[in-house]
Amino acid sequence: MSAEPETVREIFITRLIDAPAHLVFAAHADPVHVKRWFGPVGWPLTKCEMDFRVGGRFRFQMTSDEGELGPPFGGTYLEIVPNSRIRYDNRFEAPGSPVMVTTISFDEDEEGRTLLTHHTVFESKAMRDDYLGQGFEDGTNSGLDQLEEVVRELVAETGGG
Repeated sequence: MSAEPETVREIFITRLIDAPAHLVFAAHADPVHVKRWFGPVGWPLTKCEMDFRVGGRFRFQMTSDEGELGPPFGGTYLEIVPNSRIRYDNRFEAPGSPVMVTTISFDEDEEGRTLLTHHTVFESKAMRDDYLGQGFEDGTNSGLDQLEEVVRELVAETGGG
């Protein structure tokens, strides 16, 4: 990791989702759900392998709607606190690819809504800036838009709870 302060290597993206934390968490924990929302619109996951446990690995790959294959990427689940937090490292599979660590927090309010916080710490400020320049925030938010659709369906299936 870089000697640069974390504050220059991080990005926070938040979203208030009108659903309880356990349903938003479930949409992150099950590959059936993850495959439906992860990634920007137009670049769905066509490979979604998940061993969802601390120390377990995941491997994803996206393919554009036009058939362009994206590079495979993945990492290891570092922390899983049910309905509260998921932390994992992530990198492209190409040798020497830099790593980032993402923490997703699920904080439910008294009205049953969940504040999702997507916090990513990049290996360096240069990596952060490169990802920002390639549309990291827009892509993540596009995926979160799709996540909200999946969670709405889970709410309907469970009667809201």
